[in-house]
Amino acid sequence: MTDVAVQWAGNNWAGNYTYGATVLHRPTSLAQLQEIVSTAPRLRVLGSRHSFTDIADSAELVSLEAMTDGDLVVAPDRRTVTVDAGLRYGELAGALAEEGLALHNLASLPHISVAGAVATATHGSGVGNGNLATAVAALELVTSSGEIVRAARGDADFDGLVVGLGALGAVTRITLDVEPAFDVQQRVFESLPWSALYEHLGEITSAGYSVSLFTLFGGDVDMVWVKSRTDAAGHPEGELFGAVEATGERHPIPGIDPTPATAQLGSPGLWSDRLPHFRMGFTPSNGDEIQSEYLLPRRHAVQAIEAVRSLGHRIRPLLQTCEIRTIAADQLWMSTAYGEPAIAFHLTWVQAQPAVEELLVELEGVLLPLGARPHWGKLFLAGAAELAPRYAHHADFVDLVQRLDPRGAFGNAWLDRHVLGNA
Repeated sequence: MTDVAVQWAGNNWAGNYTYGATVLHRPTSLAQLQEIVSTAPRLRVLGSRHSFTDIADSAELVSLEAMTDGDLVVAPDRRTVTVDAGLRYGELAGALAEEGLALHNLASLPHISVAGAVATATHGSGVGNGNLATAVAALELVTSSGEIVRAARGDADFDGLVVGLGALGAVTRITLDVEPAFDVQQRVFESLPWSALYEHLGEITSAGYSVSLFTLFGGDVDMVWVKSRTDAAGHPEGELFGAVEATGERHPIPGIDPTPATAQLGSPGLWSDRLPHFRMGFTPSNGDEIQSEYLLPRRHAVQAIEAVRSLGHRIRPLLQTCEIRTIAADQLWMSTAYGEPAIAFHLTWVQAQPAVEELLVELEGVLLPLGARPHWGKLFLAGAAELAPRYAHHADFVDLVQRLDPRGAFGNAWLDRHVLGNA
C-alpha cells in the first residue's frame, strides 16, 4: 500500500514553536493510517497546530485532514452525531446547522480540530457547561499496533481514553452528544469593580449561559462578556454590578479592531455564531501571541484572583489580556476540571517567550499551591512530579498508555516531562 508522505517543515499557529519532525504523513484511508502507525518508530498526530509547545511533535507526524470529509452521521434519536476526528469545530457547526442541531459548548475559537480539543480537555465557559471532551459519547482510535479500538461512555477505560493527550493512538472517529439548535445573544459590560467581582462572583459568572471576564489586572475588570440563550430567562442589560454595557462592538484584547469577534450588542444569533469569541473566517485572537492557562478549584477563585493581581505589575508588560472563566466538573481522568468545578485563567502573552517563561515561574508559584492544573495545550512549566498528584487517576492513565502503546510510538519529550515522568 502506498504511503502518502511529504518532506515537511513547519511551525505552530502562533509561530513560537518550530516542529522537529521532517516527515508528514497524509493518509487518505483508515487502512493507510493503520499501516503508518504500526510501522513508524515514533509519531504524533498533527491537528490544527493551536498548541504552543512540543506536545504534538515527534520524529514523524501524521495529519488526518485527507481522511476528513465533513460528513456527519446523526443517530436515529438525534441525540448524538459521529464525525471524523480531524474536523474543525467551525466546519462541524456548519454541518450541525443543516440538521438543526447544536453542541452544548464551544471554545473561544472555532478553528481548532475536534480530536485535538478533546484530547487536551479544551473548554468553553459556563458554570453549568462541561468542557468539550464531556460531549464525547464514543470514539475510535488506531493504536501503535494498527489495531482499531472502539469505546463508548460507560465502557472500561472510557474516561481515560477521551482526554488522551495524543498518547494512546490516532483518534479517527468521535461521537458527540448534541441537542436541538438554540440562539444566543451576547452583551459586553465594561469596567467592573474588583470589589463587585469578589462580592458577587457567583452571580456574575452565572449571569449568562457562558460568561468570560477579560482583564489586564489594572484598576478594574476591563470587560465581562455575557452570552445568554434566548430561550432562557434573565438577560442582563444596561448594567451588571457596576459594569456598564458597551455601546459598540469590542475585541477581547482592548484596542484591537473588533471585526474578527462574534456579534454583540444583544443581537441574537445561532449558538455557533455567538458562543466562540471569534468568527471562523478571521484570524482568531491576535495571532501574534503565546497562551498559558491554569484551571483551579472554583472554591479558591477569589484567593486565586488576588494572587494573580498581586503580580499585576510583573504581568502587565507581557500581557495582551487575561480571560477568567468557569467550567463544570467532570469525571474524565486527565481533564483539568476532573472532580470539581473549575475557574480558569487564560493568559494571552506577547511574543516574548523567554520573558514569559521567567514570569511563569512566579505565576505557578502562587497558583500551583491552590491546586492549579495547567491547560495541556498551552505553555506551562510544571513537570510530571508536580502534576501527577492533582489527577486521581494519573496512575491509571499511565497504565493505559503502557497497555495501548507498549512500544512508546506515540510518546515524546513533552509527555515525558509533563505527564509520564520518564527520565
